[in-house]
Amino acid sequence: MVLVRLLVLSLFHMSLVGSQPTQSQQQASSPTHPSGEQSPLGTGNLSFPWSRLRLPRYIIPLHYHLLLHPNLTSLSFTGSVQIQIDVQNNTNWVVLHSKGLQISKATILDQNLAHLSDQVLPVLHNPSHEQIGIFSPRVLSNGQKYFLYIEFGAKLAEGFYGFYKSTYRTSTGETRTLASTHFEPTSARMAFPCFDEPGFKANFSIRIRRSPEYISLSNMPVVSIYAAPEKWQQTRYALEVAVKMLDFYEEYFNIHYPLPKQDLIAIPDFQSGAMENWGLTTYRETSLLFDPLTSSISDQLWVTMVIGHELAHQWFGNLVTMEWWNDIWLNEGFARYMEYISVEATYPDLKVEEYLLHTCFAAVGHDSLNSSRPISSPAENPTQIKQMFDTVSYDKGACVLHMLRHFLSDDVFQSGIVRYLRKYSYRNAHNQDLWDSLANTCSEEDFISGKHCYSSSQASKNAVSKHLNINSYLLQYLFLWHIPLTYKTDASSTIHRHLMTTHTDSIHIGEEVNWVKVNTDMTGYYVVHYEDGGWDEMTKLLLENHTALSYKDRTHLIHNAFQLVTAGHLSLDKALDLIGYLQLETHTVPLLQGLGYLEAFYRMIEKRNEFDLTRNLGTYILRFFRAVINQQTWSDSGSVSERRLRSDVLSLACHLDDPPCLDRARQSFKDWLQSNGTLNLPTDVAETVYSVGAQDDHGWASLLHTYNISLSAAQKNKILFALTCSRDANKLQRLLELGLEGKVIRSQDLSSLILMVARNPQGHHLAWNFVKKNWDTLVEKFQLGSFCIRNIIIGTTGQFSSPEELADVQLFFESIKEQASQLRATQVALDNMQKNLRWFQRNLETLRNWLNKQMQ
Repeated sequence: MVLVRLLVLSLFHMSLVGSQPTQSQQQASSPTHPSGEQSPLGTGNLSFPWSRLRLPRYIIPLHYHLLLHPNLTSLSFTGSVQIQIDVQNNTNWVVLHSKGLQISKATILDQNLAHLSDQVLPVLHNPSHEQIGIFSPRVLSNGQKYFLYIEFGAKLAEGFYGFYKSTYRTSTGETRTLASTHFEPTSARMAFPCFDEPGFKANFSIRIRRSPEYISLSNMPVVSIYAAPEKWQQTRYALEVAVKMLDFYEEYFNIHYPLPKQDLIAIPDFQSGAMENWGLTTYRETSLLFDPLTSSISDQLWVTMVIGHELAHQWFGNLVTMEWWNDIWLNEGFARYMEYISVEATYPDLKVEEYLLHTCFAAVGHDSLNSSRPISSPAENPTQIKQMFDTVSYDKGACVLHMLRHFLSDDVFQSGIVRYLRKYSYRNAHNQDLWDSLANTCSEEDFISGKHCYSSSQASKNAVSKHLNINSYLLQYLFLWHIPLTYKTDASSTIHRHLMTTHTDSIHIGEEVNWVKVNTDMTGYYVVHYEDGGWDEMTKLLLENHTALSYKDRTHLIHNAFQLVTAGHLSLDKALDLIGYLQLETHTVPLLQGLGYLEAFYRMIEKRNEFDLTRNLGTYILRFFRAVINQQTWSDSGSVSERRLRSDVLSLACHLDDPPCLDRARQSFKDWLQSNGTLNLPTDVAETVYSVGAQDDHGWASLLHTYNISLSAAQKNKILFALTCSRDANKLQRLLELGLEGKVIRSQDLSSLILMVARNPQGHHLAWNFVKKNWDTLVEKFQLGSFCIRNIIIGTTGQFSSPEELADVQLFFESIKEQASQLRATQVALDNMQKNLRWFQRNLETLRNWLNKQMQ
């Protein structure tokens, strides 16, 4: 997230750092002293002076002078920090954050660096709030500045937070060690005592004490991109992207990048995708390294978008920081949306706009659950704060911004963003500050005519020609949002506009209209239900003249139909009839959307004892998409869209045991094995080839060996997925144990490994039982509120659809009640399972009957 970042240090080759603020509030606690944190200093009868989770506001940090001395032999570090503070109320106490640090000395100095006391000062610990209190016998006076000096030490952390250890292996098999930092959202306090909240932005001076054979990196100069030496060639693409992106953002934001350098570094052990440390962005290797021989077009797009995301944060998040974590969407939603704007501008061939629809579909799906939340939500303790980094903050935030951009127009949206960034540079901002910067006043006529602006008053519309039921997923918690409605008809190519301001609203469309498509190109964040035979009209239109609608509108119709099936507002056969036109479809996005729903149904049903239905659905999919499957080549040729279609279609065809697909994949795998690593498979089909090859013992063992020695993170990801496709439960169990051990399969990949195993019908319950058995270890590795724990909980249970499975999950959540009660993910998981149960109750027989008709 924010501000000045810290450092990284590595043996012979890497280094990194990131420092950032965090938060807390509430509840009182006694001044207990935990083992490992007890101060050697006398504390007498002093009581901890502060009872809230958030720090007091009467002491403001201005500047940190930080010294760190990591020891990569003992895997520990010592350090000192001198913090210049501004006192705004008379007090004897300084309260700040510290977690897991042994404090050996604390003193306070005046502005002339004279000690206020002849003795070292008492330090009290409040571990439940991750705070320390330092007592000054002399009163710190209002309006004065002082220096707080603290010496500390700790072990390098296990896991992925704070100041933690990592390793990488060279091509000669040598294991080297590095130390890296990851502070967002509440882990800077694990590396040094600090005011770890976003509102306490400050400047830093950082020193690293190290032996000359090491390299150390921080936020300010030293340049270029860093990775393990053997992977240096894989950094060229990222450097090209970063240069283009920085140029684009400087022009788009009309604000020069404020630091003298920007390093990008690939960290071998990294829980998230990347971290926007100001001047030193850090990445998981798969998010930064690109190997043309093993990275697919999807891998290339991913690297490009992640770099676009992190560099957007240099302005949105670092230059301007949200005041508190309840508004983290200001950082993450905006950076997610800027991925699309920046990549579309700098790499138009990647067709990134085709992916924005799926981002919004994911957000709508999550938002349809009772366990969803408003974009800006309360968050106080570290667990609640970590959970704010979710689909709502990222995807829903991006899609609401997309709606605003189209509502206001590109120019007005951009100028509003620039106004926001300029006004709050080097400061903190609130949710309302962004709205105020974007706000513009104009007439209703200006909006309806397509001009930019906003009017809060709308005349009521009473004339009704077509019945349109608008289901807004923004209508949460009884809040009513104004919806910028757009629609097209067959009468003209004009995009009509209407601002919907009440629960019920009517639009006069005209009597000479045969069809109306609402939410043009899905620029609005809402779902549309076409009642009174409206879906039959849409089905007829797609069959007779599907190109009358844009590919985005066609994709949007498919999404809306199946969302309404899940919600119980449309019968499944109506939605299946709607996608019957796909045999005429030539655009990959609606094709993949329709195919994706059929695949999702198949993967749910194959995990139940519905053998005939599973077989019939698989046969139907192969028959319906036969022409598309046969058109695919086993190569990397074609446009980005064609290559993406190839990967998905061939992967599903082989999973459905399509004989031509299996034969081709087996031959390719055999050729690859016999080449002894000299043959490079086409990157778009490599995962499918590996997955088919992993079905026998020799192939599986060979893939595991290649996984172990490969220097390509992209190839390792493809192989790991293939290994989890085995139908041998013992092999799947072995993979899970290897992931838990963390040597052959790194711990950073354990959560995704668990989800891959859960996707396999043979690993369905295996993965869930593994989670239950190893729950405490998983929480220790990833931290309770982290996205890894969220993904594990939601992912392993996401395709449970029976009352017995639901009861089992509820029983487990009850057994970890204290932890489960803190997690929104447990409620999301239960909501998902109940949704699956309802889906099968409503639609299983409909699907069975519909398929029987199709098979006749």
